[in-house]
Amino acid sequence: MNAALLAAVAQKHQKKNAPALRAGDVVRVHQKVKEGNKERIQVFEGIVLRVRGGKGMDATFTVRRVSHGIGIERTFPLHLQSVTKVEKIKEIKLRQARPYFLRNLTARQIQKKSKGELADFVTWEDTAAAEEEEKIKAQQEAEAKAREEARLKAEAEAEAKVAAAKAAHEQSEKSE
Repeated sequence: MNAALLAAVAQKHQKKNAPALRAGDVVRVHQKVKEGNKERIQVFEGIVLRVRGGKGMDATFTVRRVSHGIGIERTFPLHLQSVTKVEKIKEIKLRQARPYFLRNLTARQIQKKSKGELADFVTWEDTAAAEEEEKIKAQQEAEAKAREEARLKAEAEAEAKVAAAKAAHEQSEKSE
């Protein structure tokens, strides 16, 4: 009974079309990040070092990138709801299932290893998440437009005050 209940819950939260990833793929992972009351999309691009768990609920994949000379590895659950899109940019042909030797290579050596092995572009995208991403972008644009309108309104009010002050000053000089 417990197994059936767990399977039902897992089926509900599992993504319908999980991305097919392999070690050596260069991917770009789009993830929703909530900061305070704002949401934005954060992109993490790097090489897949490890894929664990197949396509099950506990499946994960580890992505490594080098940023400012420091290697950063991040492990994403495959069925994480905040991961909206996984783009496969290119594929490095490897003989190892877990290419941890890439940790010791520099970014230039990795580029040299992957040169000329561009595969076709494959994008995995959650359609509901794509709609939500568009909604977030529209919300950000609306907020920017509202800020711009508020700034213009404040400028217009300031100019009106300056004009009124000038008129009052001229009026007082005429009366003297």
